[in-house]
Amino acid sequence: MIAVTMMKCACKSCLCVVSIADAIKENDQYYCSQACANGHVNENEKGCGHQGCGCV
Repeated sequence: MIAVTMMKCACKSCLCVVSIADAIKENDQYYCSQACANGHVNENEKGCGHQGCGCV
């Protein structure tokens, strides 16, 4: 049996890979930041804040 410890952020436009242990879990999905978990609904939440990723 292989245990998954890392996965892509559930935000569709995000490029980040996140550790499941450190991720923000919302609705049984894993996100790299609160902005991604919120769906980038606020103008202040453009991007996830991680270098090289410009998700929206």
